Amino acid sequence: MQTFNQMIAQLKRHYGAPAVPPAKGPFQLVLWENACYLLPDERRLQVFECLREQVGLTATAIDGAADKVLLPLAKMGGMRPETRVFRWRELARVTLQEYGGDLDSILKLPYAQAKKALKQFPTIGDPGAEKILLLCGVANGLPLESNGLRVLGRLGYGRLQKNYSATYRSVQDAVRSELPASADALKEAHLLLRIHGKTLCKENGPLCYQCPVSSECTYARNTAASFLRGTI
Repeated sequence: MQTFNQMIAQLKRHYGAPAVPPAKGPFQLVLWENACYLLPDERRLQVFECLREQVGLTATAIDGAADKVLLPLAKMGGMRPETRVFRWRELARVTLQEYGGDLDSILKLPYAQAKKALKQFPTIGDPGAEKILLLCGVANGLPLESNGLRVLGRLGYGRLQKNYSATYRSVQDAVRSELPASADALKEAHLLLRIHGKTLCKENGPLCYQCPVSSECTYARNTAASFLRGTI
């Protein structure tokens, strides 16, 4: 059986080096997470870059922008644009009031405190805070979003449970002993697992026959066995 690092290496050979988000630092990464809702990454990038060009990617710029500027950009990000504008402003307000406009300062805090600081912001829970810190080069394990969690669960790490948080903890616990030590390696693994979940290991209709790690995958083996039995 291949190790976690060997499977990640196979994914990298298949997809190449993964692209990182264009957002730099905690403030921009929270803004990136709140750029759109249930839309492809291409739209998220479009909204983010329009904010960069028309407003600026700082707390001062967002705080000082008029609604007539922010709302059209928020509408590009999908449903409930007014809520999106509120979230952008809340991000700016807290950053200015609590951190003097410099959210990068949280990166100097102990990990638990930095994570708690990020969870003040709209839509940022434990996985989101962990991911943002990892993308900033601060690592404490492997953060997983839904795609990466699904991939590792299908590969046999952890147990699928009714509660999402319980599944998340189960998978993280199962993979922890195999994780690389460096933040750069963890970041690459996070991004590759996300790409694989979005591209081949989809929630519905996964393309197991194209998967570079299907020979190690519990889900793929079970699916193939079910097909041979004629039960799917």
